[in-house]
Amino acid sequence: MEHRELEYVGFWVRVVASLIDTVLLMLIVMPLLAAVYGRGYLDTSIGAVPGTPDLLISWVLPAVAVIAFWIARQATPGKMLFQARIVDARTGREPSAGQCIGRYLAYFVSSIPFCLGFLWVAIDRRKQGWHDKLAGTVVVRPARGGVAPVVFPEGDAFPEPAGVSRHSPRIEKTGGKQ
Repeated sequence: MEHRELEYVGFWVRVVASLIDTVLLMLIVMPLLAAVYGRGYLDTSIGAVPGTPDLLISWVLPAVAVIAFWIARQATPGKMLFQARIVDARTGREPSAGQCIGRYLAYFVSSIPFCLGFLWVAIDRRKQGWHDKLAGTVVVRPARGGVAPVVFPEGDAFPEPAGVSRHSPRIEKTGGKQ
């Protein structure tokens, strides 16, 4: 089913959203690491992972935070700034928790061969990176015009009650000026 109200989110918007998320995570992670290890933590004389707190704060905390945002809001703060959200590629509905976890783990697959899996977003028709393809997700936002409409092969992302005629769904604005 085609949805002209939505468009796929392209490479550069996703790069900027990712940079915003990285800065926000650093604002949380770096003070925590400094509190545990002291100001000398950033010295290169310290090994890659000096201990369990470093593993938990640098790797586990960001993973849990990102996955939690995807499950709760379908987006991280960076994506939210662009009104982008992650949806199931087949139905357009919220991705399952399993898809969110799989998508995060698939980031490692996308990054291994020279980040080719992330760069794939720039050339893919549906703007999917390898992590999106592996998890069965796409990133969409309200259409701004000039981009091909989003297609969900297995149904309507905005199902209507039985007996109601099929027509394009309405996207209602919340908050702000009407």
